[in-house]
Amino acid sequence: MSAGRYGKVVLATRNQHKLIELRRMLEATGVELVGLDEVAPDGPELIEKEDTFAGNARSKARQAAALADLPALADDSGLEVDALGGAPGVRSARYAGSHGDTAANTALVLEKLAGVPDEERTARFRCVIALYDPTSDGEGRERLFEGTCEGRIGHELRGKGGFGYDPVFLIPERGLTVAQLSDAEKDAISHRGQAVSKLKEFLEGRDR
Repeated sequence: MSAGRYGKVVLATRNQHKLIELRRMLEATGVELVGLDEVAPDGPELIEKEDTFAGNARSKARQAAALADLPALADDSGLEVDALGGAPGVRSARYAGSHGDTAANTALVLEKLAGVPDEERTARFRCVIALYDPTSDGEGRERLFEGTCEGRIGHELRGKGGFGYDPVFLIPERGLTVAQLSDAEKDAISHRGQAVSKLKEFLEGRDR
């Protein structure tokens, strides 16, 4: 896969929060990032059935590329809580049952951690980004970029920024949740920010 400048790339999501965040992070690369709602508004929902973040990212990137006939980026990310055996993991977006029910997902994590002391509430956000470029032979070419952010699960929601589990994910050295950070602060330390940084290096030809 050439690391030259891409033109239009579809992001394999209908999540507007994720699209806005990735657009902001990739603004300097010259990539025009579009969402599935823009290029395939009537297309099917992407299927996530793999048991790893990397597997889901690969699968979603290939599905989105086929729907949009464009190179595709797919982000699969989630929360891993040590006291819950790594859950919710790849099921982070549907941990409480319904896909995307952030309030229910967060409430379930807090419920399961009730009574667990601070030192045992360690957790991390993990992100894998797949960049998939279709080729005429049908094989395609792909690259993976990964990032993690270590922290701890708090006891209550704090902050109004971010999305997902951000209001309960504490950065211990800052004493703040991710939802209490500015966009720039979050981009600098987040799992997605780290993965995107590696992606940007590739797009700009600096990862060799």
